[in-house]
Amino acid sequence: MADTADLKAAVRRAILEGRGRASVDERRRAYDGEGAPGAVASYVAKVRDHAYKIVDDDVAALRAAGLDDDRIFELTVATAVGKASRQFDAAVAALDEAVAAHAGADAAVDPGKGVA
Repeated sequence: MADTADLKAAVRRAILEGRGRASVDERRRAYDGEGAPGAVASYVAKVRDHAYKIVDDDVAALRAAGLDDDRIFELTVATAVGKASRQFDAAVAALDEAVAAHAGADAAVDPGKGVA
């Protein structure tokens, strides 16, 4: 079975470098939690911070700005996966830090004498 890091990298590559209606730059900015100024930036920020608040009017604003449904979908996916990746990386870093701190605390205890 493939390593989780390899799978994550493959998903990232597919989103950012794969064929799509949105440009590579648009998808990369969305993945990073940004967006082109205007309606796209507002939409990306809303997906990034409060995806559950997206309503038909948000999509209508993007359509009015000239985006078709494929581009909107690609930017939505790029934004959501980028946010999820940052959250996952932060969680793994916190776990690594906690494990290291716990290992350090264990090393400070001498089994024969108690706490060093």
